[in-house]
Amino acid sequence: MLKSILRSAAVAAVAAVACLASVNASARSLDEILSSKKLIVGVNPTLPPLGLFNDKNQIDGFDVEVSKRLADMLGVELQVVQVGSPDRIPFVQSGKIDMVLGAMTRNPDRAKVIDFTVPVHSEVFGVLTTKAKPYTDWKELNDESVKLVQVRGTTPLKFIADNLPKAQVLQLDNYPDAVRAIAQGRGDAMVDVIDFVGEHMNKHKVDWKVVETPVDVYYCSIGVSKGNDSLRNWLNVALFDLHRRGFIDTTWKKWFGIGMLYDVKPSPYF
Repeated sequence: MLKSILRSAAVAAVAAVACLASVNASARSLDEILSSKKLIVGVNPTLPPLGLFNDKNQIDGFDVEVSKRLADMLGVELQVVQVGSPDRIPFVQSGKIDMVLGAMTRNPDRAKVIDFTVPVHSEVFGVLTTKAKPYTDWKELNDESVKLVQVRGTTPLKFIADNLPKAQVLQLDNYPDAVRAIAQGRGDAMVDVIDFVGEHMNKHKVDWKVVETPVDVYYCSIGVSKGNDSLRNWLNVALFDLHRRGFIDTTWKKWFGIGMLYDVKPSPYF
């Protein structure tokens, strides 16, 4: 019986390794990318300004500019492939793309199926308000006197219902209208990923404030196929250099209209 169990376990282990190898076999190594003279990158154009369609109907944005710089550092051509949230990880796993960007937040579940580089940027899920308001912690918004301005249908609405049930909520159709409402004093604050509303904030002469205590800070990296260490290791070195030389921060300000709220500090240890 014991021999039978051990034999079955061995067969299962071999099958698992073979399955993993079949997935990774299609992922191109760094040497293969260099030989092909092409870097294939997945970008989601529905997440402006990370990714968007420009006036020439080409995919553009922060992610594309970072990818172009990485391709230049490799000395290869950049090929951008449009991806969406559901297919971006399968595209990496199947080898349709070499790497993927697009708010790829690192988390334990994703790390089971793909590998991550060091962070490219952070995202702050927090509170946008004005300096005229006294708030210093997001929990202070759980008050009947507080009116939050939120975009209809977005994820933060559930967070507010669960964590800030006493607050009033004014729902509007889009982010420009929501930011305008706060600037005009029709609402007190907004709970959302603040980095993405910088361009709308800059359109109003208001002393903006991001509450000191964020709800959460996310770190977004480049995703590569599981076990593709040659590419991941090179990307880590390249991203360290881009952070250290200020390229990431400058490019972020160009596309987002504000500086990164939580800087990604370049570390030589990764």
